[in-house]
Amino acid sequence: MLVKDWMTKEPVTVTKDTGIYDALNLMREKKVRRLPVIDKDGKLVGIVSEKDLLYASPSPATSLSIYEMRYLLSKLTVEQVMSHPVIVVHEEDTLEKAARIMADNKIGGLPVTRGEDELVGIITETDIFKVFLVLLGARQTGLRVTIEVPDVKGMLRDVTAAITRVGGNIISLGTITGEEPGRAINVIKIQGASQDEVVKALEEVGARIKDVREC
Repeated sequence: MLVKDWMTKEPVTVTKDTGIYDALNLMREKKVRRLPVIDKDGKLVGIVSEKDLLYASPSPATSLSIYEMRYLLSKLTVEQVMSHPVIVVHEEDTLEKAARIMADNKIGGLPVTRGEDELVGIITETDIFKVFLVLLGARQTGLRVTIEVPDVKGMLRDVTAAITRVGGNIISLGTITGEEPGRAINVIKIQGASQDEVVKALEEVGARIKDVREC
């Protein structure tokens, strides 16, 4: 799966000279938490988050009256609080690359570019969560089985074949490294087979059942 297939196309944007109040109102109106910042040619030059706008302050001084503070804040623009240069992903990048960049940099969204700096979309942590739900078959009913197996060549083939033999249809399958060296964890969503049949078939090929439930 690629970023271009899950990103929000034509994202809501602002320019560098947009006032912070206007940007904040736009976020609330469009129900978004970050806005890419573009120049007059439509090129990406920054990004501003809701936190950036809410924490904006014209001065650390505390002697200003509330009216003076409001006046100074009204003069602040997005350019003064935006993040730049911007961390981005390309539309042809994989979703796992986008997720890794977000996790490593502790950010909740990435502008998506084509070429050097042409903005074509934005992908957020919410989009990644949606993919996670799809990969684990979370919106479909079935038997959810978590097993621990030896991390060896051919093991996944044996697991899927065992499920097929008892009439099971695999609708999702995820694999992660196990806690013990040389072990792997498989999370499988199955339809069309009973719990007893599936458990017995998996144990026969060497799988250790860690959890099984209808969901």
